[in-house]
Amino acid sequence: MTSAVTGTALHVRAVVLPDGEPHDVYVVEDRLTFDRPTYLDIEALGSGGFMLPGLVDAHCHVGLAAEGGMPIDVAREQAVTDRDTGALLLRDAGVPQTYYEFDDDPELPRIIHAGQHLARTKRYLRNYGIELEPEELPGAAEEQARRPGGHGAPWVKFVGDWIDRDLGDLAPCWPDDVLKEAVARAHAAGARVAVHVFGEEALPGLIAAGVDSIEHGTGITPDLISDVAAAGAAVVPTVINIGNFDKFADQATRYPVYAARMRRLKQSAAQRLRDVFDAGIPLYVGTDAGGQLPHGIVVEEMLAMRDAGLPALDVLAAGSWKAREWLGLPGLVEGAPADFVVYDDDPRADISVLRNPRRIVVRGNVVR
Repeated sequence: MTSAVTGTALHVRAVVLPDGEPHDVYVVEDRLTFDRPTYLDIEALGSGGFMLPGLVDAHCHVGLAAEGGMPIDVAREQAVTDRDTGALLLRDAGVPQTYYEFDDDPELPRIIHAGQHLARTKRYLRNYGIELEPEELPGAAEEQARRPGGHGAPWVKFVGDWIDRDLGDLAPCWPDDVLKEAVARAHAAGARVAVHVFGEEALPGLIAAGVDSIEHGTGITPDLISDVAAAGAAVVPTVINIGNFDKFADQATRYPVYAARMRRLKQSAAQRLRDVFDAGIPLYVGTDAGGQLPHGIVVEEMLAMRDAGLPALDVLAAGSWKAREWLGLPGLVEGAPADFVVYDDDPRADISVLRNPRRIVVRGNVVR
């Protein structure tokens, strides 16, 4: 690994995206400048190609395995795997233990934290989150909101629906009045709220409560789209994970109604995603890596969104500069964090180019 150290500036000349113009870009410690720093020695990193702000995985879980939490060294390997595919900003959408040590690690992606999942008692995956009764949710939301956010404002993660074994189907986890209070208290503490939701029934209460992002969102029907748009919520569709809904259904032999629901949600997911896009609702790239899925699949998630019918250029923005802006970090502008990837070919013409980065620079350090 090469570091941008005091006395040396790294230099790259490339077409800078999204503006599409060639620029000389310099890395001074962990920041970008377009003005040549005459007081420093210059180390050339190469010329030509296309420079993109670091990719963004807006829904992943650094420190989570199928059975729950994991040791810090394994969690670090997950973050490195993401980094090596060009994902240099991660929103960690809920983990049993937040490794704040990663915030100062010069070799790792920047991570925005969401603390632990807040789930209804016995209505979520074991060992993943904090299990609560409804009256406990507002206080827990405020407590999670006051935790450090890492490289951005903190988030709080609710589990909005899950299988109710008494009903044998997906069902909302929280009363509407509890949701409103919980979201309000999280917002008052300076956090934003992300919510896991697969089905249709929980969405009206979540939207009315003012959640900031809808994760998965397979239950967004045409009659709910205007409400989502009016509320200003974003959607992170986790398309690869939705592809596993048939497997979830196969595992639920005791709950045939739930199994049938999951199959229907998978079948309607692509059309509902296109409807959300057509309505102008912000969409961002998230893999749901950790737990059931491997890390390092952000490019495959972007390709899956394209294959579901979204325009490739919009997917590129949703996984890079627009996602960074949404999460509070700038793209490739003067004084921005030195997090970027250089490709030989133009990803605007073919986003599969993202599979083959030439250079990866994170926090001003060259890792490839």
